[in-house]
Amino acid sequence: MLFQRQSSPERLKHVKRRTRCAWLPKGKPDYTHYHDTEWGRPVHDDRKLFEMLILEGAQAGLSWYTILKRREGYRKAFKSFEPAKVARMTDAHLQRVLASGDVIRNRLKIFSTRKNARVFVSIQKEFGSFDAYVWRFVGGKPKINRPKTMKEIPPSTAESDALSKDLKKRGMSFVGSTIIYAYMQAVGMVNDHLWGCYRSRK
Repeated sequence: MLFQRQSSPERLKHVKRRTRCAWLPKGKPDYTHYHDTEWGRPVHDDRKLFEMLILEGAQAGLSWYTILKRREGYRKAFKSFEPAKVARMTDAHLQRVLASGDVIRNRLKIFSTRKNARVFVSIQKEFGSFDAYVWRFVGGKPKINRPKTMKEIPPSTAESDALSKDLKKRGMSFVGSTIIYAYMQAVGMVNDHLWGCYRSRK
């Protein structure tokens, strides 16, 4: 315990000295934590894959930080993002979320969450898991890009176009190609940490 107390300030200094992606805003430790521990790391858990799909859709037209600040509110409103439970939510339940939930109160986005959950569950039944389905679009392993500047990061790709098209065909909403590319980045299907960011080497 004595060693931990002595070394903790040094570890904090090391964290502060790390070079990170240029897009990461300063002065937002929760955003920094998200960048360091989640963004770009491969996800193979269906509940987490569903959570990020819904949150990326909720972000449409907004900043990611706006959603990140409300993440716990979304988890509370949408059954900890258990797809089967969200798929069974009633209109009355969704109305309560719309009226009082700590979420973005957009009716189309709120009600599409249930619709997307039902499609998600149907994909799980068809493929055994959503993980098995979605990772096929990048050949089962992350695409490592290591862009040097923000300009080198595209808003969408052929892979996001294909995934977006298939999800729309199956009945999902708020899954345009730009949203889906952001999703692919978030769940580590694509690693777009900028060259020089300490996470790009992980």
